[in-house]
Amino acid sequence: MNKTLRISFSLKNTYRVNSILYSLKQIPIIKKLLPDMLYQAQELKLFANVLSVLWEITSIFLGKAIYFLIMICGGGMLYKDLPESGVFLHILLFLTIIGSFVNTSLFNPTKDKYYAMVLMRMSAREYTLVNYTYAMLKVVVGFLPSVILFGMLQDVPLWVCLFLPLSVSGMKLFAAGLSLRDYEKHRTVYNENKMRRFLWVFLILLLGAAYGLPAAGVILPETVSVCAFLIFIPVGLLCIHKIRIFPLYREMNKELLADMANQMDTSAQMMKTINEEKISDDGSVSSNRKGFEYLNELFIKRHRKILWNATKRIVYVCICLIGFILLLFYLKPEIRQDINERILRFLPYFVFIMYSINRGTGFTQALFMNCDRSLLTFPFYKQPKSILKLFRIRLREIMKINAVPAFVIGAGMALILYASGGTDNPLNYIMLIVAILCMSLFFSMHYLTIYYLLQPYNAETELKSGMYKVITGVTCFFCYMMMQVRLSILFFGFMTIIFCLIYSVAACILVYRFAPKTFKLRM
Repeated sequence: MNKTLRISFSLKNTYRVNSILYSLKQIPIIKKLLPDMLYQAQELKLFANVLSVLWEITSIFLGKAIYFLIMICGGGMLYKDLPESGVFLHILLFLTIIGSFVNTSLFNPTKDKYYAMVLMRMSAREYTLVNYTYAMLKVVVGFLPSVILFGMLQDVPLWVCLFLPLSVSGMKLFAAGLSLRDYEKHRTVYNENKMRRFLWVFLILLLGAAYGLPAAGVILPETVSVCAFLIFIPVGLLCIHKIRIFPLYREMNKELLADMANQMDTSAQMMKTINEEKISDDGSVSSNRKGFEYLNELFIKRHRKILWNATKRIVYVCICLIGFILLLFYLKPEIRQDINERILRFLPYFVFIMYSINRGTGFTQALFMNCDRSLLTFPFYKQPKSILKLFRIRLREIMKINAVPAFVIGAGMALILYASGGTDNPLNYIMLIVAILCMSLFFSMHYLTIYYLLQPYNAETELKSGMYKVITGVTCFFCYMMMQVRLSILFFGFMTIIFCLIYSVAACILVYRFAPKTFKLRM
């Protein structure tokens, strides 16, 4: 067991160290200071190993803390009329059941499993049990400080907080045991990355119960939630025996990892094939424009499904949500005043919403895979004037794609504001729409700008730029922090417009000056 654990850690650590070194090489300023023989520099490898260990320790606690901050406490902030401890336990209970099926560790086909069990032919049973035990220990240890901190802030008793990590791991053990028993009976392996349709429906219903019931003023009694969590512990303990004696780990993992080799070798081809199915092959598609306008119009027409389908789905969901809120006003008129006050102060909250639904990443990935990957081999395509002209054309197109849901959300919020009691200043209605459209403009420009300045994809369309990941991570953090800001519609809306104007000018200057050097194919 100890030898298996050491080899397992060595595999994960080697993969992570190489990823860290590669990411450092992609950062513009740092890469000039690094030696050409990067992977042979012992000092850098030692530094990367230290970072890898620190990341392993940090990930045990940081991920859980973010989970509680956003999913539990962040979601609970929306239901201030309900008891904080009851909402906390209600949401955590349903999310725990969901997490036991979507984050199993045991049924997740990963590269380290493929390397260990297929290439190195390690004992599948021993490797699986060692790593699953370690994963469950990380769950208990990682959850404990977060659940104590956030639970007690929500008035959950300390004795309840102390056993909740065991309950979470117990539910995961139960889900694992259930899936192993199902494999024994039907020889169908569960893959958490390819869940069946009925399970998706079940999990969506649970998610609706987690957040939808409190929105309707209904939560499980605290006693019921606590009893359910207590039941998870003995149920999980009973499943440990099943997990320990399961005899088919070799067969199960062989089936689970069957596609891993092909995925590792032909991921680009698979992605290309999937995208090609969505690209129009209509020979009548044409354009009367010239130059880059001609190229752009053909691209948009042929890739309409890739670019617009997700936007249409977002619009439909937004319309349904707005209609649902208006229906609530009719059924429960007493909530109108509270909603009215929230809209007047919660405009910064929509920064995170617009960040979540923007199509910038999908748009730039489609551009690279189906256009730029080929055209970047031509010198004329990287001339400053050509880059800036095409940048402006593409910005116009991505603004259209993101502006549709933005306008629906802005108009919907203005309608909800009016239906909930209105406002003394009519400019608030206009500013709601304009400010949300400006947020959409910012994210459209932001993702297109960092795409041109960093070009994060290699020839296989894999995301390889460490700096790109840092910037997108900082963007996510900034947008989340805006959820904590409370400002009037007029003031925050005015600041949003000014910021977007300044950012637009700065983005065009940066793209014109630096994109000819940075907008290139990665190896």
